Amino acid sequence: MAENYDHIVVGGGASGCVVAARLVEAGRRVLLLEAGHSHHHPLLDMPPGIFKMINGSKFMRYHATTPQEHLDGRVHEISQGNVLGGGTSVNAQVYMRGRPSDYDSWDELLRGNNAGIRWDWDHVLPHFRGMEGNNRFFDERHNDSGPLLVSDPGHIDDVSRWFVQSMQSLGVHFNPDFNGPRQTGVGFYQFMNRRGKRSSAAYAFIEPLRKNPRLTVKLNATVERILIEREQATGVVYSDGTGQHTAHSDGEVIVCSGALVTPKVLMLSGIGPADELRRHGIDVVLDSPAVGQNLIDHPEVPILAHFSGPYGYFGHTDGWRMIMHGLQFKVFGTGMVTSAGVEAGAFVNPLDPEAEPSIQAFCVPFVYLDRDLLKLIDPTHGVTVTTVVTKPKSRGFVKLRSANPADMPIVSPHLLKHPDDMATMIAGQRFFLRAFQEGPLGKRVDKILRPDPADLSDEALATHCKRMVKTNYHPAGTCRMGPDGDPLAVLDAQMQVRGIGNLRVADMSVCPTINAGNTAAPAMMLGDRCAQFIIGEQMAERVHHVA
Repeated sequence: MAENYDHIVVGGGASGCVVAARLVEAGRRVLLLEAGHSHHHPLLDMPPGIFKMINGSKFMRYHATTPQEHLDGRVHEISQGNVLGGGTSVNAQVYMRGRPSDYDSWDELLRGNNAGIRWDWDHVLPHFRGMEGNNRFFDERHNDSGPLLVSDPGHIDDVSRWFVQSMQSLGVHFNPDFNGPRQTGVGFYQFMNRRGKRSSAAYAFIEPLRKNPRLTVKLNATVERILIEREQATGVVYSDGTGQHTAHSDGEVIVCSGALVTPKVLMLSGIGPADELRRHGIDVVLDSPAVGQNLIDHPEVPILAHFSGPYGYFGHTDGWRMIMHGLQFKVFGTGMVTSAGVEAGAFVNPLDPEAEPSIQAFCVPFVYLDRDLLKLIDPTHGVTVTTVVTKPKSRGFVKLRSANPADMPIVSPHLLKHPDDMATMIAGQRFFLRAFQEGPLGKRVDKILRPDPADLSDEALATHCKRMVKTNYHPAGTCRMGPDGDPLAVLDAQMQVRGIGNLRVADMSVCPTINAGNTAAPAMMLGDRCAQFIIGEQMAERVHHVA
C-alpha cells in the first residue's frame, strides 16, 4: 500500500533534519527517510565519544576511494555518518560557518538569470543566526535562543592552551570568535553541545517534533530511486527490514543524502550523465552531465610530536582513568568528558599574512591518525596539529558502481592533486611546525615524529603530505547550483534540479565552492534555506490563486 505525504526528505543528516523540521513546523506532512541508525547512544551523546567509534562503528559508513595516482596509488577512506543527524551526530562538533566572502562568491556566480535569488552573506546570516543558541555571544551575528546549542569547550586541556600561547608568541593574534568579524587568528573553537551533551541536528530539530503526527521518521530505510512522471518527481521507492515500499509526495521530494550519496540517488533515478547511466542499464530521464562531478573536500595533513612528560589525553580513555572521568562527568557534569577532544585551532595564511586564511589548523592533545595510518606510530603521550587547506582547487568525482542501490558509489576525491593545494599545504606544515619548536608547547615537545624535521624540503614535505593526507570529512559540490546556461549547473539558485519539477537537493553537494571551515553549520543553513524557498513559493502561489 502506497504512502502519501506533502513532502519526502531523502536523508536525515544535518540538512535533512532541518528541512524536515521546518516543513513540519509550517504545517506540512513530511516523511523523513534515513538509511542509518538512531542517534540515541551514550557514546554519541558525550562530546569525545566519537573517538571511541571513528575507526570502526555501525554509526559510520566508510567510502574507500579509488587508487589515487597522484598519491602514489594510495587508497584512503572518507567516513560519513550512518545515523539520524548525519555528521552532526558523529563529528567533533566544531561550530564554524565559513566567512562572508565564501557566500558573496556564491552570490556573484548565482545571480545570473536565477530569478534574483541572493546568496551573499547578508542573506545567509539570518539562517545561521536564527538556528543558533550561543552560550557566550549575542549580537548582530549571534543568537542566544535558537534550537542548535553552541557552547565554549567544557574542558580545555593544558596542551590546547600551550598551542594557543605558542602561536601568539609567533605573532598570530588571539581571536575570540572564529565566526566573528575576522576569521584570522588563533583561539578556542565553539562546539555544538551543552553541558556535556551533543546538540546534533537530530536533537535540535527532530527530537522536539517526535510526537508531532505530521512528521514520520523511518530509520534503516534506503531510498532506491526517485519516482519521476512527466518530468515531475512524485515520490520514492525505498527498502527497509520489512521489504520494498513506495511513498508518494503531493509536493516536493528533497534529497539530502550528502555529497557522496545524493548524486548516487539521482543517477539511480535516471538523472545524470547519459552515457554513464546507459552503461549500467538505467533509463535516462534527464541527461545532466555534472551530477557527481566537482567533488570538493578539505584535505588534512597531520604534524605529530612526542611529549617529554605525561601531557594531553593519552592514557585517559582506558582503565581506571576512564572510569574516574566517567564518574566525574556523571556526578558533577565536569571534567575531560565535556571536551570534544579538540579545543583549539587557528586560521592563517602562511604565504600572505594579510590575505584571507588559506590554512585552518586543529590542535588535538593526543596522537590522532586515520585507521589506515594507525600502525605508523605507536600510541604515546603526544600532540597532533592538523593543517587543512581552506579553499582547495582540486576536484574529484562520484560515479555509480552499479545499478544496485546497495552498492557503495565510486569515489575519487583527488585530495592535493592541484599543485596550488600542495604548495599551500606545504607552507602550512612549515608554519605550524614552528609551534612545536618554540613557546610553551615547544618546551614540552621532545621529538617531532612526522614530518621528519631533518628534511623540510618541498620534496620531502610533499612525500609526507601524500602519505598522510586524509579527508577533513567535508565532501561537497557534486550537484552544484549554477546560473542559467551553465552546463555544469545541476541545480538553480533555489536548489531545484534543472529539468525536473518538484525535486530539490539541500545538502553540501549543492555548493559551487566549499566554505572555509567546518561544514556542519553550512549544511544546516542550506536545509533551512531550502525549506524557506518551498514554503515561500507555495505561500506566494496560494496568494496569487486567491487574488
